[in-house]
Amino acid sequence: RWVLSLECKGSRNFMSALRRAVEVDFKDKDKHKSQGLYLLTTGIPDQETHTISAYVAEACAGLGFQLHVCLFSATQGTDSSGIIPARYATPRETASAFKEIVQAANGRFHWFGEAGIFESDDITSIISEMEKAKNYSQKCAFLVESLKQRS
Repeated sequence: RWVLSLECKGSRNFMSALRRAVEVDFKDKDKHKSQGLYLLTTGIPDQETHTISAYVAEACAGLGFQLHVCLFSATQGTDSSGIIPARYATPRETASAFKEIVQAANGRFHWFGEAGIFESDDITSIISEMEKAKNYSQKCAFLVESLKQRS
């Protein structure tokens, strides 16, 4: 319920927000087996991707957590008031930057918009597992058929 009372505000200073999130002393962190951080965003960070990736790789490895990104692509090139952001990038460039950051953090990337899901590591994994299961099933069916023919 508390999420419903939140309002969007702030900046796209990704490094400042990430440092604040990872450099605090989490209460009872020893009781948690794993921790993850989800970034919900609509645009590219103000900092360079390689700088963020290097920091994220070090922070995630040192703290034992993963960074996951959920990118929502809204109206292309502008925010809701029609103003072009401080650091402009196309939706494809933004997705590419966050994919690089997520890879450095051993996390997952999800990209969606009003039209639906554009890309999702979870869905890609599920489809891969389904393909493996289908191939295994076909091999089993072939094996059973060949055994029947020998009898």
